[in-house]
This record gives sequence, structure tokens and C-alpha cells, in this order.
Amino acid sequence: MSDPINVHVIDDDDSARESLVFLLDCAGFAPRSYASAEHFLEAAPALTSAVVISDVRMPGMSGVDLVRHLKQQGAEAPVIVITGHADVPLAIQAMKAGVSDFIEKPFDDDTLLSAVRSAFRTLTERHALERERDAINARLATLSGREREVLDRLVEGLPNKTIAYDLQISARTVEVYRSNVMTKMGANSLSDLVKMAVISSIAS
Repeated sequence: MSDPINVHVIDDDDSARESLVFLLDCAGFAPRSYASAEHFLEAAPALTSAVVISDVRMPGMSGVDLVRHLKQQGAEAPVIVITGHADVPLAIQAMKAGVSDFIEKPFDDDTLLSAVRSAFRTLTERHALERERDAINARLATLSGREREVLDRLVEGLPNKTIAYDLQISARTVEVYRSNVMTKMGANSLSDLVKMAVISSIAS
């Protein structure tokens, strides 16, 4: 069984905060609560695999200010902000600041829980992509200079004859380099190679 998802709840309203914590706990999450953004930052919880829920209007640092601060610090935890009915301008600011989602009061339990699961799923997918990119880049590092030149041209869609002409080598030699690239990269087809190139940002 996987570990429960850590969810950090930030709200200066005690009853609202406790209600959210109860809901999240009953849904199988692992909630922690804070009475302000400042308390949350002072606690400095690990945010590698977590979701943050914050009210948008709070004394001191607002939810939008918190999102901006976390982005500046390079924190990757997705942030869901809770806004009031008249907080549309703030909600827009929050979206521009990079929030994962915003939920307008009053909201039902399923809406909040769905937003948390969606935010965490997006985070998990991003982690998986980062791991895949790291693995691809490690394989790229094993290529020789000439193999990398052949790879760059392959992902541009150039045929062997054109690559041979560009690099002033024989088409047969290109085939040898191409075979080496496929083997070192663990690619079964040219489409695999192109996908790897896109993931590793070789190709746009």
C-alpha cells in the first residue's frame, strides 16, 4: 500500500482549517495545518511529494503571495487556493502566479478532494518525466561526438544519404553510427529515438 499523500492546509479561520483537515484525513490523506502562511514557511515542511491548500485572503502573507514565494524558492508542490465568491480578481492573480487550481467558496467535499488528487497526479507525472529525462540524458552522455552528430540529423528527419553528405562520410558509415546510436540509446525504432530527443529537449 502506498504512503498517504501529504497535504498542507493553510487558513487563518480555525473552524475552516479543522474542517478541511477532518475531510482530508477521512479521505485517506495525511493533512497538516497552519494558521498562516508565515507559520507554514517557518515549519518548512518537505514539499517534494505534497500538495498545499491555502486560503487566498489571510492576515499577513496572502495565498497569492505564498504561491509567488514558493515559486521563487523553486518549490514544486502544487498549490490549490480557496477563494470567496467576490475574489475573482484575486483568483486571476493566483492563476498568473502559478497555482495548480483555485476553488470558490462554498464548495462541496468532492470538488476539493478531486482537485487534490488531480494536483498530485500531475506532480507524479512530472516526477516520472524528470526521471525519464535524466535516464535519457545519461545515455546521451555515452555517445561519441560523431554519434551525436548523426543523432541530431536523424531526429531532424534527414535520410542517411543526406547525413553522409553533410558529415562527408559514406552512407555505410552513417548506418554503423546509426546502429550504435540506437543500441546505446536503447531505441527500438526511429520513432523511439525521436521521442527520446523531444523528452531530453534535443528537438523542439
